[in-house]
Amino acid sequence: MNQLPEIIRTIERVGADVVAKASTFQAAILSDVAGRRGTMHGRVAPVHQSMKVAGPAFTVEVRPGDNLMIHAAIALAQPGDVLVIDGKGDQTAALMGTLMLSACKKRGLAGVIVDASIRDKLEILELDFPVFSAGFNPAGPTKFVPGRINHPISAGGATVNPGDLVVGDADGVVVIERQKAPAMMALADKKVADEAARIEAIARGDTAAKWLPAALRAAGVLKEGETL
Repeated sequence: MNQLPEIIRTIERVGADVVAKASTFQAAILSDVAGRRGTMHGRVAPVHQSMKVAGPAFTVEVRPGDNLMIHAAIALAQPGDVLVIDGKGDQTAALMGTLMLSACKKRGLAGVIVDASIRDKLEILELDFPVFSAGFNPAGPTKFVPGRINHPISAGGATVNPGDLVVGDADGVVVIERQKAPAMMALADKKVADEAARIEAIARGDTAAKWLPAALRAAGVLKEGETL
């Protein structure tokens, strides 16, 4: 049986047109139309609430506290890629800081998502580059332990395959499977239009949720024929 190499250099990425369209939506909209699947744990959050990212996932798996394979991934990733790093949620040491993230920006990456700690928060805020992490720690990492690049990973509790669509904003990060992403765009358009219509109705004074009575009856909270 042939074993896959630890580093996979060639991957199939979600289309640039899909990425461009996805970047116009909130992560929450995409999470809803994707059936609320693929959303990372809330611990993975933007360094600043204004940061947004969209692009194909370039996945990295590391051992807690070691960033050797992240350096390799920065060298291999293509412009527009989003580094998605499975750092096991570890917060005992930072996996990245200003130096590595500056290199990511210079190489044209779309952003970095780290399920682990990073450091140099104030400098990252000045870098003007989208970074999401599980926290901060001043301690530096080691660079000794092998890992894997462009294999399936779990980051923030979500499965991420190389080339999947990744979108992040102030609410967090959502991952949509590459093959399913194109079909999600039309659904997201409809979701946005439906929500805009509902907001207009609320502004006119129609604040009642028409689905609520039936849902309460189905849950056994209201009896048949009973209303709020």
